[in-house]
Amino acid sequence: MNTQSYMPVEPGVGMEENFLSLDDILLAHERLPIRIECAFPRLGFLDKSSDTQDIPEGTKMELPLWLSKGLYERKRRVLSVELPKVYREGWRTVFNADPNVVDLHKMGPYYYGLGSQMLHFDSPENPEVAQTLLQTFIGRFRRTMDSSQNAYNEDTSALVERLDCLEKALFRSGQSGLNGFQGWEKGQASQLTASSLVLNYRKRKMTDVQH
Repeated sequence: MNTQSYMPVEPGVGMEENFLSLDDILLAHERLPIRIECAFPRLGFLDKSSDTQDIPEGTKMELPLWLSKGLYERKRRVLSVELPKVYREGWRTVFNADPNVVDLHKMGPYYYGLGSQMLHFDSPENPEVAQTLLQTFIGRFRRTMDSSQNAYNEDTSALVERLDCLEKALFRSGQSGLNGFQGWEKGQASQLTASSLVLNYRKRKMTDVQH
C-alpha cells in the first residue's frame, strides 16, 4: 500500500508546462531581466527601485517568467526579454568546452527548463541557446546515469547537489531501477498483485450477477 501523502506530478517537457507540477510552478517564478518598450501606466509598484506611479519606456527591471510570457507580444512590442547570464555566449562557451565542470544547481536550478522557456521569446541567439541546451544534456547524461548505477545504498547527497532539477529526477529514476534490480536478484521482489481498477471491475461484475 502506498502511504505517500503527495504523488509528485512530472514537469512538462521542453517548452510545454504542466501547471500541476510543483517544479513547473517554481520555474514559472524564476525572474528574467526585461526592458519595458512602452509606458506602463499605474504599474509603478512592480518596480521596487522606483517610487513613481507609472513605469516609463526604457525601464530595465526583473519580472517572473509567467508575467513576462503573459505580457510578451511579437507584433506589439510591450517588453523585450534579455537572456539570463547563464545562457549568453560566455557561458555557452564554457558549456560547449566541458559541461560536466559546471554546477547546474547553483546556476538554476532549472537550467534546462528555463532555457527551453526562453525560446518563447524572439532572440537572434535562440538557435545557439537550443543547441547548447541539447549538447549540455547529452554531455552530462552518461555521467549522471553512471553515478546513479554505482551508488547502491550509499549517501548520494554529494553527487546530486550539482545537478539540475531534471538531472536529479533522472538520477532518482536510475537509482530506483538499480535498487529494484538488486532486490530482484536477492529474491526480495514484491509479489505481483492485481491493480485496484481490475479489483473494482470484478466487484461490479459480481454485483451485477447477484442482482
